[in-house]
Amino acid sequence: MAEYELYCFAQSGNSYKVALMLETTGQSWSPRFVDFFNGETRSPDYHEVNIMGEVPVLVRGDMRLSQSGVILDYLAEQTGQYRWTSEDERRDILRWLLFDNHKLTGYTSVYRFMRNFIEEPNLAVLDFLGGRVKTAYSVFDAHMKDRDWVVGDRATIADLSICGYLFYEDEIGVDFAADYPAIAAWLERIKALPGWKHPYDLMPGHPLPKG
Repeated sequence: MAEYELYCFAQSGNSYKVALMLETTGQSWSPRFVDFFNGETRSPDYHEVNIMGEVPVLVRGDMRLSQSGVILDYLAEQTGQYRWTSEDERRDILRWLLFDNHKLTGYTSVYRFMRNFIEEPNLAVLDFLGGRVKTAYSVFDAHMKDRDWVVGDRATIADLSICGYLFYEDEIGVDFAADYPAIAAWLERIKALPGWKHPYDLMPGHPLPKG
């Protein structure tokens, strides 16, 4: 039996953040497919797992954690990898985790969902979200212009958090190499991490059934 069980599905960038950490740190883990598109996260049974009705959820024995940033922080402590080397660095990692959750992932996830999984999205809302996405990418691209990693001189959980949705670039409709070259170069460094896999190769649920 695997040490960790991850409630996840392939289209979830937030789940991917955790799956990628488990995979690249060599943990014993297994995915537990969550049928999001058929409403599982809205079911009473799933709310017993996570009252927020969200993925990811990480289970280890009697421990159950939700929210990707919390899970990444926990795994950094447990594995000793992708972690901070000082309290100042930990706070800087937290700063970028919050930026990611509120701005970069926050807007990208909704924008991508409307673009790909809603038949007739509100175009005004889509345009608004697209503008917010571009702003977040511009901020992050400027930060990465003269550095290899988000915080310090190595990959940390800040990198794993921010990259969560960015490997769905075709679904977002962005050309990172053309428009955000520092992000594009950084994503190549993420891909070079031992054990890296694309979210659609790492978690169950892709492709979605037609119908």
